[in-house]
Amino acid sequence: MTEIAHVDLVGVGLNATDTLIPLATYPTLGSKVEYRSATILPGGQAASTVVACAMWGLSTRYVGKLGQDDFARIHREAFAEAGVDARIITAAEGSSAQSIILVDPAGERTVLCQRDPRLILRPQELQQEWITSARALHLDGFDTAAATLAAGWARAAGIPVIADLDELYDGIDDLLALVDYAIVSRDFPCRLMREPHLETALQKMHRRYGSKLAAATLGEEGVLAWDGANFHYAAAYRVNVVDTTGAGDIFHAGFAYGLLQNWTLQQQLDFACAAAALNCTASGARGGIRPVAEIENLIADGAHHSHPFVRI
Repeated sequence: MTEIAHVDLVGVGLNATDTLIPLATYPTLGSKVEYRSATILPGGQAASTVVACAMWGLSTRYVGKLGQDDFARIHREAFAEAGVDARIITAAEGSSAQSIILVDPAGERTVLCQRDPRLILRPQELQQEWITSARALHLDGFDTAAATLAAGWARAAGIPVIADLDELYDGIDDLLALVDYAIVSRDFPCRLMREPHLETALQKMHRRYGSKLAAATLGEEGVLAWDGANFHYAAAYRVNVVDTTGAGDIFHAGFAYGLLQNWTLQQQLDFACAAAALNCTASGARGGIRPVAEIENLIADGAHHSHPFVRI
């Protein structure tokens, strides 16, 4: 058996081939809108996170599933170019995941997704060494059973688990019980805990699942996190937005990078916000991944949005 190399970060989860369509006018119901260009780019939550960390100098691995088509080649080439150790399971006769992304003049995106059921990553397709030979594990939770198995292996090996969650998938409770850093979408805690107030929902979420951190990303309002004793807040940075696609994925990459540098929590959150903001200054899920020095310059000199989250 070939020895599995040790890496800093392993990501298990989604990839997608994004067809990016900028629009001068966003369509209204029943309208007809002309577009001038469509660009095909690699994306996907876990995939983009590990690629960003690789570009910042970490050794990374991606575990996921692709179809038997030309889109799979795009992903393989992107992983190879970034230096990511890609452990790809091929879905025989399957089609790789695709997203059509409409970007309005303000840079806000609307995503239409298509995913072949044969792309479901199954627990038996994972190898334990892929997970336990890493310093940290990142999950997006879509293939929940496989993610839960991977998180269980990581927990047993003392490896921190970071989760990027935005949907209440079947089995999400079992997965969350194994997550150390649950950094989720804005409305996820309220829906999960059936609690209208975000601060209270984060506290309840932290208490129920025993994580080290329960946090919610808030777009232009930054990020709010609860560590069991205190709230921590980081404001979003003001940039010229071209496309918000992938902002959350790069936020999680920034957080993982900071965690593996043993930074303070506030440093991790600030770096993640800055990395995500810069990614929005170019097109595509990975178009604005900037070098660490440029991210640190934004932290040092950049302006924040003037409407931070204030209900703490």
